[in-house]
Amino acid sequence: MTSNNGRHSYDPYVVAASGVTDAERLRRIEAVTDATLSRLDVADLFDELLDRVRELLRVDTAAILLLDVHARQLVATAARGLEEEVRQAFRLSIGRGFAGRIALTRRPVIIEHVSAHQVVNPVLLQAGVKSLLGVPVFARGELIGVLHVGTLTPRRFTPDDVRLLELVADRVGVASQARAHSLDQTAALALQRSLLPTELPKVPNLELAARYVPGHVSGVGGDWYDVFTLPSGWLGVVIGDVSGHGLQSAVVMGRIRSALRAYALVSDDPAEALTLLDRKVNHFETGSLSTALYAMISPDGATVHVSLAGHLRPVLVVPAQPAVLLPAQVDLPLGTGYRTPQRRSTAVDFPPGAVLVCYTDGLVERRGELIDAGIARLTSAVPLAPPDTVCAAVMATLDAEHPNDDIALLAIRRTAP
Repeated sequence: MTSNNGRHSYDPYVVAASGVTDAERLRRIEAVTDATLSRLDVADLFDELLDRVRELLRVDTAAILLLDVHARQLVATAARGLEEEVRQAFRLSIGRGFAGRIALTRRPVIIEHVSAHQVVNPVLLQAGVKSLLGVPVFARGELIGVLHVGTLTPRRFTPDDVRLLELVADRVGVASQARAHSLDQTAALALQRSLLPTELPKVPNLELAARYVPGHVSGVGGDWYDVFTLPSGWLGVVIGDVSGHGLQSAVVMGRIRSALRAYALVSDDPAEALTLLDRKVNHFETGSLSTALYAMISPDGATVHVSLAGHLRPVLVVPAQPAVLLPAQVDLPLGTGYRTPQRRSTAVDFPPGAVLVCYTDGLVERRGELIDAGIARLTSAVPLAPPDTVCAAVMATLDAEHPNDDIALLAIRRTAP
């Protein structure tokens, strides 16, 4: 029988009756679910839970094994009285041994007399554990691990013991979700930082500056910019936006960035490079919608060839002229799944002193107003100045300190001959 939270009821023939009163059971439950536990980090929470369950159940050992989904193995993650199990990073396949049987059946298991036939973990056998009780750990209805306790003297575990251990397992499930979220966020931040240029290239006739501001609480999004020199001497300039936030968006962004760099080496036409990239996204990144701008600037800085895949047109400011949106055609975004018409490239003059500003929609979009209003503010905010000054002025004017969405901003100025 399975309960609503995905947990299987335990075998009444395996678990003996208990005479513990409701008041005593409540006291034990309150001791484990004390609010102070919520203030601990995940590693300390695991240790605290194991210490408390050892005290409450009067057991000698307690351990948490979490599921490695790809290997289909349980991995010793935290232990009390069995610390060697964690130090050895003990792994056990689902269905094998005591913990493997719990994971396979998703039901509590009691072993009153431990033997090498029932238990394959050498740490348990060497420690002299005589009796074991284990329960599955769930998170959002999915099995994520096993929690088990043991004694060095024979013990008859009761239904109350099982319920208490299941309660602790619930707390382990919640903590594991927090741990997974924390690991995902750390990995995504590291990935995104590794993909954003730490330093923009220094090239003749051009000056560059950039900003990136995360707009999500995770600090990670799908916006990116990239600048690279090509074998021909031209400069490749990219800015893009992958839908979504978090690790998955950062991973997709990294793959798209790498693919576009590769296509830039085999094509000297931005539209062709984005066409190849669109095929790649549609085939390998199904469900990921992205916009991108890819521009190539000539070695003398005088000409910009640009293609837009659903991306907002950059702002161009030329000396003695008002700022305008670059007169380029906007084609479909990447990953729509549609058979797109031929993508187009536009060639634009880039005279000395001119400034080109590329950006993502987080800079100009505001809730409750048309995006045209934000673009108009941006257009009027771009000065004829060094790129770093341009970025500072734009960020200040558009109040981009705490955006609702990620912002990537790239300013390029052509220097005087």
